[in-house]
Amino acid sequence: MKVVKHFLILSIAILGFSIVDAQAQNFSGDGKSVQTIERRVFKELLKLPYYGVFDNLKYRVDGDTVTLYGKVVRPLTKKQAENSVEDIKGVRRVINNIEILPLSGFDDSIRRRTLHTFADKGLYRYLWEPNPSVRIIVDRGHVQLEGYVANRGDYNLMNILANGVNGVFSVENNLVVGKEIAR
Repeated sequence: MKVVKHFLILSIAILGFSIVDAQAQNFSGDGKSVQTIERRVFKELLKLPYYGVFDNLKYRVDGDTVTLYGKVVRPLTKKQAENSVEDIKGVRRVINNIEILPLSGFDDSIRRRTLHTFADKGLYRYLWEPNPSVRIIVDRGHVQLEGYVANRGDYNLMNILANGVNGVFSVENNLVVGKEIAR
């Protein structure tokens, strides 16, 4: 129950920040507000069939232009993201800067080992699909942790565990601690 409470607080805080930012921007040409387009983009990206724990998609809305960026494992995910955002009413242009991670059995084994290590240590709640709160990005042996966790202890534990996975060269911990955002 505590995890659900923290998830809701963090979700509200993130939505609040995006609403404030969206209200500072202009409306798109057909009267759709940037805020509405941002919500639709968020929903469409979450519906992508192959968007999982090893992918990280981000976006920025400037009027009627949506810029997509992040890193994905499958080329299909990149194309599906662009196609789903193009279909949103009020979006006239999509700039797709999503990076496709290189095919690598070495990186795939690091992904699996990192995922299993987190799950074995009780951190599986952050990895539940369809929208995990933590994303594990592996690029040529370098791991990036993206997303959010409920507390500083989980943040530190994930950092320590990821650094201990065999074959990992470095870990960039970009996790956000939910309790620190809600303040």
